[in-house]
Amino acid sequence: MTDTAKHTPLVFSGMQPTNTLHLGNYLGALKNWVKLQERMPCIYCVVDMHAITVESDSKALAQATREVTAAYIAAGVDPKRSILFNQSQVAAHAELAWVFNCVARLGWLNRMTQFKDKAGKNRENASVGLFVYPNLMAADILAYRATHVPVGEDQKQHLELARDIAQKFNNDFNAPDFFPLPEPFIVGPGTRVMSLRDGTKKMSKSDESDYSRINLTDDADTIAQKVRKARTDPNPLPDTLEGLAGRPEAENLINIYAALADHTPETVIGEYAGAQFSVFKNALADLAVAKLTPLAQEMRTLLSDPAEIDRILKNGAERASAIAAPVMAEVRRLVGFVG
Repeated sequence: MTDTAKHTPLVFSGMQPTNTLHLGNYLGALKNWVKLQERMPCIYCVVDMHAITVESDSKALAQATREVTAAYIAAGVDPKRSILFNQSQVAAHAELAWVFNCVARLGWLNRMTQFKDKAGKNRENASVGLFVYPNLMAADILAYRATHVPVGEDQKQHLELARDIAQKFNNDFNAPDFFPLPEPFIVGPGTRVMSLRDGTKKMSKSDESDYSRINLTDDADTIAQKVRKARTDPNPLPDTLEGLAGRPEAENLINIYAALADHTPETVIGEYAGAQFSVFKNALADLAVAKLTPLAQEMRTLLSDPAEIDRILKNGAERASAIAAPVMAEVRRLVGFVG
C-alpha cells in the first residue's frame, strides 16, 4: 500500500470564498494552519472553483476571494513561507479533476453525505459540479502530492474519497507509489465551534442569524455583544468536564475560551468552576475582543490595497504551478495523453 512516508511531507488545505469567515474558521482551521507552517511546507488555497458549484455572483466572488486571502494573512499565514493562491489561477486543478472524474466511481460519489445535505430536496437541479466536488477536492490535494490535510468533521469523508481515488489511479495506471494516500491532521480543542444560538449546530457562514457566529470582520462592540447574548442554560459552570454532559451551549463556550486562550478545557473549568454565566461571558467577551480585533484591523489594512492582495495570489499561483507541473506531466504520460 502507498505510504505517505515515501513522499516529501507537504500540507494542503483551503477554504471557499463564500460569505465572511467566522470564529469557527479561525479556531478550527486558520489557527492550526499557522502552527503547521512551523512543522512542514504548506500550501494554502482559496478554493474559488468550489465556490461556483452553487449559484454565485461574480463580483461578490472576486471580493470574497480577496477577503479570505486577507483573513489568511491576518491570522498569521505567511505568504513568503507558505504558498498562498486562489485555485482558479492554477490549471492543474481542473485538468486533474477531469482525470479523477474518470477514475472515481459513481457509487462512491453517491455515498457522499455533503452532496445530499447541500442539494437537499432539489437534487435534480443541483449542478454537476456540486456532485463531483469531492473529485476536485482530491485534485486540489494530489496535484501537489500533498501528504497531510487538516480537515474538519464535515470533510473527512471527502478526504477518504481522495485516498480511494489516489489508490485506484495508482493501481489502474501501474504506478504503485505515484500518489500518496493523504492523511488527516488531528487538531486540538475548538476544532468544532458551534453556533452561539444553538450548541448542537456547527457555527456556519450560511446561518440566517448573524448572532449565531462571530465574524472575523466584527468590531469590538459587536464581538462583546454577541458573546454576552450567546445562548446558555441557567446553571452555574460545573467543576469537571463531565458536568458539561447534556449542556452543549456551556461546552461550546468553554471550548471557545480554551482555544482562544491556548488552554485546555480542563484548565478553563478549573478557573471558572461554580461561576455564573454572566461572569464567564464577560471574561470570554474580553478575551475574544483582545484576540480578534487585531485580526479584523489587519484585514481592513490588507483590503485597502487589493492590488497587493492580487500580487500575493499571483505569486503564490506561480509557485504552486511550478510544483504541480511535473506531477501533471507524469499524469499525462501515465494516462497515455500525447504531447
